[in-house]
Amino acid sequence: MRDAPSLHSNPPRLRVWWHPTFDRNRLRVLLLALMRLLLTGGTVVDGTGIPGVRADVLVENGRIASVGGIPENVEAERIDCSNCVVAPGFIDIHSHSDLQAHQDKVEKARQGVTTEVVGNCSFSAFPAAEERSALHEFANSIFCGSGDWGWHTAKEYYADAAKGPGRVNPLSLVGHGTLRISEVGLKQGPLAPAEMDAIEQRLSDCLAEGAVGFSTGLMYAPGSSAPFEELERLCRVVARHGKLYATHMRSYFGGILESIDEQLELARRSGCRLQISHLQIAGRKNWDLQRKVIDKIERAHRQGIDVAFDCYPYVAGSTVLTQILPQSALEGGIAAMLARFADPAARARIASETLENLAWAWSDVYISAVASARNASLVGKSLEEISKERQREPVQTVMDLLAEENGAVNMLCFNQSEENLRQTLAHPLSMIGSDGFYVKGRPHPRLAGTFPKLLGYYTRQEKLFSLEEAIRKITSIPAERLRLNGRGVLAPGNAADIVVFHPQEVAGPADYENPEVPPTGIRYVFRNGNRTDNGGR
Repeated sequence: MRDAPSLHSNPPRLRVWWHPTFDRNRLRVLLLALMRLLLTGGTVVDGTGIPGVRADVLVENGRIASVGGIPENVEAERIDCSNCVVAPGFIDIHSHSDLQAHQDKVEKARQGVTTEVVGNCSFSAFPAAEERSALHEFANSIFCGSGDWGWHTAKEYYADAAKGPGRVNPLSLVGHGTLRISEVGLKQGPLAPAEMDAIEQRLSDCLAEGAVGFSTGLMYAPGSSAPFEELERLCRVVARHGKLYATHMRSYFGGILESIDEQLELARRSGCRLQISHLQIAGRKNWDLQRKVIDKIERAHRQGIDVAFDCYPYVAGSTVLTQILPQSALEGGIAAMLARFADPAARARIASETLENLAWAWSDVYISAVASARNASLVGKSLEEISKERQREPVQTVMDLLAEENGAVNMLCFNQSEENLRQTLAHPLSMIGSDGFYVKGRPHPRLAGTFPKLLGYYTRQEKLFSLEEAIRKITSIPAERLRLNGRGVLAPGNAADIVVFHPQEVAGPADYENPEVPPTGIRYVFRNGNRTDNGGR
């Protein structure tokens, strides 16, 4: 065995470097090749909607250097993309991976997602007050959060994301609920003038620091109690900054027409760009309202209101179980809600209001996550099943479970018809988002399968739209909606966010029983020229 070289001796590579016959020009070419990536033999679908063409793509220093017209002898790392589509990285316009974007999570990257918009439905990770317990109580069930997370500013959130191991580029909206909590905690109802001034300023600061817009969640307390005047003032701030306003409306059930009217009026008065989140009609008895909803949106668009919407390719949705209750039951937070459950008169009133406004059948609502091991066996069961096992009325079972789990219960609910879903997916004003979030239990399959399912089932198999149009809905359309320059289209000078997939194999096999099954057919995913689907090239 040879002795280890002395720390003071020249290692072999350094001796070669200084050897008088070493070809320094060759070294320069080799180093340049390490900074270049050449995707060869694929069909480029560039995100604009035009037909795909056979072309090679050259990447240099994290940007697209050329699409086609590349010399055969160019020095670069070569990847064979024969029989595959080369497309822009997918943009998830609606996501809840606010915390996971800072972590080494693979679920989005292995679908082809390179950018995701978080901070939706009024839940964002900033701006956080010094004391963050109210924010954690509000958002942990959506964020799958633990520990003392929270960022004071958008600038801090983005800085930490840039330093972390995350595989996807997060762009965050400012959540209305988080915004209110940063100033007044879990208080419901109208804000005092000074409080309103304070949240206006906080919103403006966050938008100036890079937040891409503002979101409301008007079915979630405390935002559910906000008057129209408060929303209008905040939307005017959004319009002034030229950012996007995304809304989880007050109702997707029987009150959806009034909810649509409210949001269109906000856009009309404030001049903001309106994005209606996860458009759907929930509950069988309401399904025939969809045509009227679409008509209202189309009419407003023709009248000059900048309105569009997103949707996901599943008939079931998922959220927190407290969503079933009247949101006034959450006034003061979880402890106050549980105290109401313990009061017979208050409990009866909550049960009555819940039943009066319930859109689902109890057989359509399934438990997807609980906080404790004690109720882990309930994950995957419907509220109808659990109620029969417990010999309790379903509405009582809801309150029992929330009490047992200190409010931390997630549900999966079958909301809409397949016919309605196809209409929203194919609509020219729609784009596709996952609405995915992590849970301590069984997640919705959209977290793992949204984009491959769109390309496989709805595009290749069902032919709901062309491959070029499907890709446009998850690349250039959301990029334009966000005014996101340099992404969403495969063009020279743009960031090298690229997905390579096999069009005959791409699929999202994750389903409600096995929601974490990885997609198939996704060959390579690059963000800024670096491979992300398996940890980097």
